[in-house]
Amino acid sequence: MTAFVKEIEVEALRLAYDSKEVLHGITFDVFRNEILAVIGPAQSGKTSMLRCLNRTIDFTASATVSGTVRVAGEDVRKTKDIFALRRKIGMVAPLPTGLPLTIYENVAFAPRCSGLSRKADLDPIVERCLRQAALWDEVKDRLDDPANALSGGQQQRLCIARSLALEPEVLLLDEPTSGLDPISTGKVEESLLELKKSLTVIIVPHSVQQAARVSDYAAFFLLGELVEYREGHDMFTAPRDKRTEDYVTGRFG
Repeated sequence: MTAFVKEIEVEALRLAYDSKEVLHGITFDVFRNEILAVIGPAQSGKTSMLRCLNRTIDFTASATVSGTVRVAGEDVRKTKDIFALRRKIGMVAPLPTGLPLTIYENVAFAPRCSGLSRKADLDPIVERCLRQAALWDEVKDRLDDPANALSGGQQQRLCIARSLALEPEVLLLDEPTSGLDPISTGKVEESLLELKKSLTVIIVPHSVQQAARVSDYAAFFLLGELVEYREGHDMFTAPRDKRTEDYVTGRFG
């Protein structure tokens, strides 16, 4: 982790769907090459917060956002080039959503859309992304197979690889191991620890245990409020707020 270099700055972020406010003025920073785990029970605003960072919240007509979100110093709510913003801030959904293409073409899809067409240009991108997602060794001899032939864990890592093809600076992961077996979950977690060497990761994990394993820092959300934000080890061993302690020890949630 590169200490004290802020990649993301969130200040007084509020989000409402129609008249119901779901984020209540949250403020926190995320440092470069850090994994931030955002934990909390359902309906706490975790996924909504992720969607504010890369402005996919814009697709929800009932959403009203206020406050400031800066990524690498740029105010994302004022940016004119939304597509460039979403290239900078990649996002992976809870369930693997591979394209109906080959393994190779899933990863090559975004670079092709950006104008690359020569195999000599695409090959190193595909290999790099699959290696970063800890998938290369498992698929390097069957890149022309359909992506839907992969296991669930492999498809999730393929989605991560696809999101890396445009070299994002930030990767948002919303429960990326939901429904995966322990071995597949472990491989995804290993890939995250490798990825943070080159980018910043924010993950909504599927469990407190996963958050404790992968996080440099952790944030506890409860009903749209940021209750506590600390280094991961401290959050899970000595939380300051009783509500955090109750959650991480399994008393509720």
